Amino acid sequence: MSKTKYWRWHFAAALLRAVLRGRLSFPGAHLPSSGHRVGPAFAGVGVAAAKDPAIDEFIIKRLRESGIGHVRLDYSPGDGQEAAARLLEKLCACGLKVTLHLVQPRDDARCMDNSDVRELWRRFVAETLDRFGSRIEMLELGSTANRQRWCGHSLSGFLAMWEIAWQEARNRKLTIVGPSVTDFEPPWNIGLLSILKKKGQLPDIHSDNLFSERCTEPERFDQKILGHALRKLHKFNLIKKARLLARLGADYGVPRLMSPAAFWTLPRIERMLPDSEQKQADYLARYMVLCAASGALERAWWGPLICHREGLIDNGKRAYPALERITRYTDVEGELADLRVRPALHALSAFAGLIPVSRYEGRLNQSEFLEIHAFRSDNKLIHALWTINGRAAPLIDLYQEEDLQAAEYRSRDGERLTEVPTLASEAPIYMSWPQDRRVAVKPGAATLRGLAIHRHVPGKTHYFFRENGWQGVLLASNAAEAVLLRQHIHPDRIESPSGDAILRHARNAIWTIADPRTEGAALVVKQPVKMHLHKKVLDRFKPAKALRSWSGTSELLRRGVAAAPPVAWFEKIGDPSLMQNYYICERVSAEFTAREMVSALASGELTFCGLSAPEAYRQLSVFLLAMHGGGILFRDLSGGNILISKTDAGCLSFTLIDTGRIRVYRGPLSLRQRFADLVRICNKLHPAGRQQFLSIYLAAIGERLRWWHRWPFALYDFKVQAKRRIGRKAWKKWLGA
Repeated sequence: MSKTKYWRWHFAAALLRAVLRGRLSFPGAHLPSSGHRVGPAFAGVGVAAAKDPAIDEFIIKRLRESGIGHVRLDYSPGDGQEAAARLLEKLCACGLKVTLHLVQPRDDARCMDNSDVRELWRRFVAETLDRFGSRIEMLELGSTANRQRWCGHSLSGFLAMWEIAWQEARNRKLTIVGPSVTDFEPPWNIGLLSILKKKGQLPDIHSDNLFSERCTEPERFDQKILGHALRKLHKFNLIKKARLLARLGADYGVPRLMSPAAFWTLPRIERMLPDSEQKQADYLARYMVLCAASGALERAWWGPLICHREGLIDNGKRAYPALERITRYTDVEGELADLRVRPALHALSAFAGLIPVSRYEGRLNQSEFLEIHAFRSDNKLIHALWTINGRAAPLIDLYQEEDLQAAEYRSRDGERLTEVPTLASEAPIYMSWPQDRRVAVKPGAATLRGLAIHRHVPGKTHYFFRENGWQGVLLASNAAEAVLLRQHIHPDRIESPSGDAILRHARNAIWTIADPRTEGAALVVKQPVKMHLHKKVLDRFKPAKALRSWSGTSELLRRGVAAAPPVAWFEKIGDPSLMQNYYICERVSAEFTAREMVSALASGELTFCGLSAPEAYRQLSVFLLAMHGGGILFRDLSGGNILISKTDAGCLSFTLIDTGRIRVYRGPLSLRQRFADLVRICNKLHPAGRQQFLSIYLAAIGERLRWWHRWPFALYDFKVQAKRRIGRKAWKKWLGA
C-alpha cells in the first residue's frame, strides 16, 4: 500500500474510532463552565504589509492605541515577501508578539510530490527561521488544511509540507501551532492530529479558525448541522464547538487550543441587515466574550486588520483576491489616505482592555435570547451583557436597583456612558463594580416578551420606563428629550382626540398630536378602542397591540425597510380590557398611497407621477423585495398601508404604516409567503398590470410567472368578492337598508 493510501486509511480509521467511542458527543457542553482564567494574549489580530512603508507605522500606531499586543503575519515566498519582511522587522523591533504563519504558495502546494518543490520549501523555511525565529513568539504551520481548493494541499502534500517545516522549527526549539483547520469540521481535526501523533510530529498548540459566521449570530446553535429544525437537538453553539475541539486535541496529546483567525464579512451581514459595520462590531464583541467564556481557547484572534470586506479598518472598495484571505492574508491594498477605522476595532480594543487576565465566573442567566457573563479581575467585577439581534431586556428586570446605581457602564466600544442605560440590547454593554462586590442577577432574567427594537438608529437611544402601572419605551436623542416626550405624550397626559385630529376611528382610534420636539410637526397616536369577543380571548396570549405595532416597525427598520419612525409605546400593565395601550410614531408626509397608484394604472393611465407603468411597478417591486428578502411577512399589504412620495431625483419613495400584523422569519420568504402578501396589493390591479408587476417582481428573484402562480391571487379575489356580497359589512348594509 502506498503512503498516500495508508494515511487516508489511518485518517478514516481515526474518525471511525472517535465516533464509536462517542468523542463527537458532548452533552451539556453548550453551557460554559466557570473558574478558568482568560489569558493575557487572548485578543489578537492578523496584519499584512503594504507597498507604502507609512502604512506599517499606521498599523503599529493603531495596535498600540487599541491595546492589542499580539499579531499574526502570513509569510510566503514570492511576491510581497520584501514588504512583509519589512513589516515583520518593525513589529519585532517595537515589542509586539508575533505569530509567524508560513504559507506555501498554492501552485507549489499542489506539487509537493516533486523533490525540487520540497527542497524549495525547506530552504524557504530554514532561511526564514534563521532570520526571524529567535524574535517571534510562535510559528504557525498549515493554512485551511481542510480546503484543498484554497490551500492547494492534498493530504499527502500537507503531510510533506508539515514534516519539513516541523523539523526545521523543532531544530530551533520554536513553539509550533497547527494544523489550521478552518471552521467547525471536527473530522479533519481528528484525522490530522491522529496522523501527526503517529508520525511523532504534533504541534504544541492545536489551531482551528473557529468561525461562527454561518450561524449569523455568535450565540446561536449551528443550523448547518442537521438543519434548522434539529439545531436545538444537538446544541452546537460556539461554546460547545470550542470545548469539543479542545477535548479532541487533548485526546491526541495537544490540550492547548487557539483560533488564529475568524471574522464576519460585511456582504454576508448585508444579506439581511443594513447596519453592517455596527453589526460587525456587535458580533465581534459577542464572539470574543463567548470564546473567553468557553474556557477552551487559549487565544481567539480576528482575521485581517485592514480589508474592505472583513477588516477592522476599511481600505476602500476593491476587488476581492482570487485566494481567500483566511488562507493567506497577502497584503494591504490602497494608500494611507484610504484607511478608515471601523467600530469593530474599538469593540476589540474594549474587550482587550477589560476581559483578558480576569477569571470567568459563569453565565448568570438561564433564559434564551439574553447573555450575561461575569468576569472578575484583580480590581473589578465585570458583567458583559447583550441580547440576540432585535431583542431587548430592561435592566430593572435583570438587576436590583442598588446594583444598577452602583455600576459603571461602558459601551461595546469601551466608551464610558454618562447616561445609565435602561435596556440591554444586541450591542453589548459592560457593567463593572469594585472587585469585592457581590452582584446577583434576578431569577428569571430574560428579554421582554414581544419587544423588538432597532438598536442602531443613528443618534437615537431607547429609554425604557416602568412606573405607576405603566411601562413602555421612548426613542429619543438623549435623556432630556426622553423626559420632554414623557411630559407631553405619556398616556396620563396625552391629548384626547379632537374632530380635526382624528384620522380613523374603527377598531383603532388614530389621531394626531403636536410633536413637542419640533414646532409645527405632528405625531400620530394609535389606540385600540373596539375588539370583538374572540379577539379579546385570543389577544390575551399576545403582546399588546401597541407593542406589536412598535415591534413590527422596528423589525422593518432593522432591515432597512422604510416605515413611519416610531417614537413611543406605552401599555398599562395587566390591563384586562386590552385597550389601554398606545403606539406613537412620527407623521409621514406623503403625496400618494399605493392604492392610488394601482387604481390609476388599473383605470388605464399610462404613467404615475411621471413614471411609466413598468417603471412604477419596478420601483414598488424593489421596495417589496427588500422587505420579503429580509424575512418580513407584512400580512396586511393593502395599498393604503404603503405611502408614496416622489424624491428630488424623480424616483418613488415608499413608507409602510400599520405594522402590527408583521411576522418575522430568519431568512428570505418562500414564494408561497410572498404571494400571501402580494395578493392584497394586486387585488385592485387589472389583469395586464398584475401580470406585468408579478413578472417584474419574480424576475428579480430568478423566477418567471407560471400559470399555477395565479391561483393564490384568484382565490383571494374570490374571497374579497364573497365578503363584499355576504360578509359582515354586506349584512349590515342590507339590514340598514
